Amino acid sequence: MLGSKIDLLKREWLDVVFANKNKSYGAYELRSTSGANTTKALLIASTIFVVAFVSPKIFSLIKGSLPEDKEIKQVEVVVAPPPPVNPDTPPPPPVEPPPPKQDQVKFPPPIVKPDNEVVDKEPVQIEDLKKADPGQKTIAGDPDADIVIAGPVGDGPKQAAVVEDTKVYDFVSIEKQPDFPGGMDKFYAYLKKTVRYPAMAQENNIQGKVFLSFVVEKNGELTDIKVERKLGGGTDEEAIRVLKISPRWTPGIQNGKPVRVKYNIPISFTLSQ
Repeated sequence: MLGSKIDLLKREWLDVVFANKNKSYGAYELRSTSGANTTKALLIASTIFVVAFVSPKIFSLIKGSLPEDKEIKQVEVVVAPPPPVNPDTPPPPPVEPPPPKQDQVKFPPPIVKPDNEVVDKEPVQIEDLKKADPGQKTIAGDPDADIVIAGPVGDGPKQAAVVEDTKVYDFVSIEKQPDFPGGMDKFYAYLKKTVRYPAMAQENNIQGKVFLSFVVEKNGELTDIKVERKLGGGTDEEAIRVLKISPRWTPGIQNGKPVRVKYNIPISFTLSQ
C-alpha cells in the first residue's frame, strides 16, 4: 500500500535516485521534464484532431458564402428573310459573246434520227473548212475583234514533284534482292580473309554464329548494322567491324528502281582443331 502512493516522477524522488550521480548526462533531464512533454503532446494531438474534425464544416460554410456562377443567357437572333422576287421583273438578258476573230461554219456532230425526220442538207465542204473554223452555227467573223478564250485559264504545265522512296523493304518481298559483288561465294571468301578471331574468344573456346541485320542503301552502302543474336567474347564487335568495311553491294530493285532493303545474315566463328 505504501508503494502505490509513491510518485517516482516527483522532483524529490528524482533527487534521491540521482543522488551522487551525473545529472547532466541526460536521464535526469528527461525524467524531470517527462510530465510537461506528455502534457504538450496531448494538447498538440487534441488540437490536430479537433481541426481535422471541424475542417469539413468550415469548408462547407466557406463554399456556401461564395457567389454562384451566373448562367449565361442565350439570345436567339432572328435573321430577316431576303426580299421576295418580283415575278413582273424579267431576268436580265444573257450576255452575248463577242464575235469570233475568224468565220465559223456550222458543223454540228452527227446525230442518228429516224428516216422520216432526216432532211437532206448539203454537207460542209472541205474548201469551206479551209477558210473557216467548224462550229455549232454559222457566224460571220470580225477581223478586228479581240481573241476570247472561253475555257478556264490554267497555270500552265507544272513539273511533277519527285518523291523519294525512303521505305525499307524486306529482301524476300522485292523484285531483285541485293547482292555482294560477284555473289555470296565472294562474300564468304571476303569474310574468311577479313575476320580476325578475337583473343578472348580463342582463350574461352567461344565458337558459333553471330546473327546480324543491316540495310543495303540505294548506293550499295551498308548502314544500320545491328547484332540480333550475340555470341560474346568480342565476336559481335568483330562482325560489325567487318560489315562496316565491306565493299558496296549491288542494291535491291523494286519497280525498276533501286530501293533500301533490310538484310539478315549470320557470320560463323569456328576454331580450327
